Amino acid sequence: MGLLDNKTAIVTGSSRGIGAEVAKILAGEGAAVVVNYRQKAPRANKVVGDIQAAGGRAVAVGADLTTQEGVQSLASAAMEEFGSLNVLVLNASGGMESGMEEDYALKLNRDAQVNMLNAAIPLMPEGSRVVFVTSHQAHFVETVPTMPEYEPVARSKRAGEDALRGLLPNLAEKGISLVVVSGDMIEGTVTATLLDRSNPGAIEARRAEAGKLYSVAEFAAEVAKMVTADVESGHTEYVGGADYFGKSA
Repeated sequence: MGLLDNKTAIVTGSSRGIGAEVAKILAGEGAAVVVNYRQKAPRANKVVGDIQAAGGRAVAVGADLTTQEGVQSLASAAMEEFGSLNVLVLNASGGMESGMEEDYALKLNRDAQVNMLNAAIPLMPEGSRVVFVTSHQAHFVETVPTMPEYEPVARSKRAGEDALRGLLPNLAEKGISLVVVSGDMIEGTVTATLLDRSNPGAIEARRAEAGKLYSVAEFAAEVAKMVTADVESGHTEYVGGADYFGKSA
């Protein structure tokens, strides 16, 4: 018996990287998984194919979470495909991409997170779990300066975390718990690659400070653990290197 048998999970931004690995782990625990992508359907379909090949259940759903239509279609896909929604992993984030509108980071990292959760709440039964994925650089941005290139993203992700925490009373009424997972820079992610491109040596410097940076697979395993961990709602799980930031925020 898997820990998530007969449960359904949505993992936002799960066509690659951390989200894709989390989706595979949750499927391995028995969950039916909604794999979300914004534009790259072939990548999402490959994740679904990998899950199905391993005996799991999954479906790929294209949805731009910065639109209300996208949020609603993703939430309803879980019910239409699998008949329930018990786990929501808020992994999608961005803001360092080129060619996006000026307030894109805030729209995705704050507004879309809140809209997605609000769309999911009415569908989630008591005992459901929401996991928000963030970075130490964002979680501690008010007290520990981050790289200038990353600051707008960090501040928008912190705004997203604060807004989600503002919904804790609503979640408590429904018996739904929220856990925040904060990680250091992750080797091999898009954010790390873009940061290193705009600030060469930034990742190497952070690696030297932290002693070790987690890989995508290692961090995804920690995120997936928090889906079933016995922790209080509002708990922050720190993954690697948080002592440098003081763990005070």
